[in-house]
This record gives sequence, C-alpha cells and structure tokens, in this order.
Amino acid sequence: MKKKKIGLIINPIAGMGGSVGLKGTDGDIFKKALKLGAKPITPDRINILLSNLKNKEKIIFLTAPGKMGADFLKDKGIEYQIIGEIGNITSAEDTKRVANQMIEKEEVKLLVFCGGDGTARDIYDAIGLHVPVVALPSGVKMFSSVFSLNPRAAAQMIEAFIKGSKTIEKEVLDINEDSFRKGKLESRLYGYLKVPEVQSLLQGGKQSSKMGKTAEENKRDIARHIIEKMEDNVLYLLGPGTTVKAISDVLGISKALLGIDAVYNKHLVATDINERGILELLDTYKTAKIIISPIGGQGFIFGRGNKQFTPEVLKKIGKENIQVVSTEEKMKGLICLRVDTGNEEVDEMLRGYTKVIIGYNEELIIEIEC
Repeated sequence: MKKKKIGLIINPIAGMGGSVGLKGTDGDIFKKALKLGAKPITPDRINILLSNLKNKEKIIFLTAPGKMGADFLKDKGIEYQIIGEIGNITSAEDTKRVANQMIEKEEVKLLVFCGGDGTARDIYDAIGLHVPVVALPSGVKMFSSVFSLNPRAAAQMIEAFIKGSKTIEKEVLDINEDSFRKGKLESRLYGYLKVPEVQSLLQGGKQSSKMGKTAEENKRDIARHIIEKMEDNVLYLLGPGTTVKAISDVLGISKALLGIDAVYNKHLVATDINERGILELLDTYKTAKIIISPIGGQGFIFGRGNKQFTPEVLKKIGKENIQVVSTEEKMKGLICLRVDTGNEEVDEMLRGYTKVIIGYNEELIIEIEC
C-alpha cells in the first residue's frame, strides 16, 4: 500500500503571547512573552493531534526539522522524513521555505501546519492553492476560517483526507497585531487555502458585531441586567468584546476592548491583565466570576482571543462562576458554544449546557461542546 505523503510544519512560538496578555507573537513580540514567563503551547496541541490519528500506517510525514516538526514525531510509531533546514531561532521565512520544498521537491498531497493567523498567511504565501491544508489552531487570535476546531478535529480532517474527502476554499485573514494590542480589530482578506471539506470540523470566520441601533440597545439591556445582578464583594473578570464593554460603559469605567479587566464592587481594580495578573487577583479576592461573550460566527468562549483565561485560571474559577452574554443576533448563527483551552480536562469540565444572557431578564440555554 502506497502511503500518503503529508507535510508537517509547526510554529513553535505560536500562541505564547496569549497567557501573558500580548495578543500575538508576530515579529519580536515573542521575546517579550518569554520575559513575562510565557510557555510554549504547541507541544501539547500537536501531541493531542498525533495521539488521535487512527490510520498512522497509511501516512508518511515529511516534516520540518527539530522544534518545527521532527521533535514531535519521535517515538510516535509514525514514519517520517526530515525536509530542509532551520536556524536556532525560527522565523516566518523558515515556514515559507520548508513549505515550498515540500510542495516542489517532495510532492506532498496535504500540508498540516500548527500556528495562528500569521502562520496561515505564511503558508498561503508559500503554497497558495496548490495542495490542501489542515490548520491546527495554536495562536492567540485565529480569526481565519481555515482552522479546525481543535487538535482532535484536525486529526479527523487528516483522516477524511486519507479517505478521499473533497476540498473547499477557506479564508485567511490578515489581522493588524499593532492595532489589536491597542484594542482595535483591523482585518482584511489575505487569501484562501484549500482544506478537506468537513464543515463540522472547521471553525467559522470572525464576524463583526453589528453596530445598528437595535444591536446597541440589546447590549445595553444585557449590561443593565448584569449590573443589577452583580454581587457585593465579588471580583468580576470582564472578557473582551463590545458586548462585555457595554457593561463597563454603563458602569462609567474604562475597558480594554480586546483585553481582560477586573471590577470589584462596581469599581475598576485592574485593566488589560494577563494570566499572572488574574491569578494574583484570585489570591486576593475570595470569590470571582468571569463574564464572557462568544466570538461571532465561531461560538468560541475560551481559546480564541482571550488566552489570558488559561486552564489554571478556569480551574480556579469553576464553570459555575462563568457567565456568558451575547446579543440575540450573534446567537442566531450558532448551534452551540465551543471551548479549546489546550487542556482536555478543562474542556471537559466546561462541556454541557449553560445559560446565555441575551437581554434584560432574557436568557437561553445552549450546549457547550469541545
């Protein structure tokens, strides 16, 4: 039986800015992330994918060297060959060069890559629509619709490819990280990549919040409801997004639109905090709750754009202290909510049904799936 040639390229620094509140690792930002104590997240992500592959005997991986691929395939019972060379400090140019070599010289039929929106852009620059890809989400933002839901979904997409799945083109977005760090979401369509056509395993593209009068009134109604229900002597951690920002607007306090802020007795006590800042607050305040809104079009409440809420933070908070809020318009396009924290135990803890506040004294029940 002839084995399928599948490329594997890993961005080893993808996602490292998330827990420390840097909202990305493009350029030299990852050096700042390291100084703040960030840890690599790609090892766990790729190991989950590989452990969920069922047809390993039908695959031969052509992989980048070292920490960009080969290190993760050792002792996994999967045949692999190393392609190209990389330096001690990896870069986007390594990704593009190795991807090109895989396509032009080795004729891989599928390219699996692990990273975020920046890595997706690099892969697009290198291969365009020449071969389909499976995109394992490991970055901070990941607004592009090319990404699988999580590592297990990525493994299933590889299986679908092996079985002869058709392909579909999905968007790669260019997110301005400098603007993102300043609380502004600026994106443009960068290009398209082909992926196995298994829609249920793909995340949706980021949808902008509608700014019409009805949507704004809806957000204010949600804010009024939340504020009236706020308890004394409880720390509230406000997640990113315009729906949650409406709460701070009604309270008359500032809000980092794309960051995490802390409110105690209706007063701001910390703004744009990272994992370390959150954990320090949890040591100070006896009771804490999270208020979070799903990403429009995707339904993710954790694991996309708010990685300051790490598995350790979520374990300390507990599912019972998480309040989801959303406009009615956003919920109309969602069949479920999703989580992808990078920790399977925490994902499982969050699964099940939850309430979503969609207006003043209005709520609905929806399932959280992993």
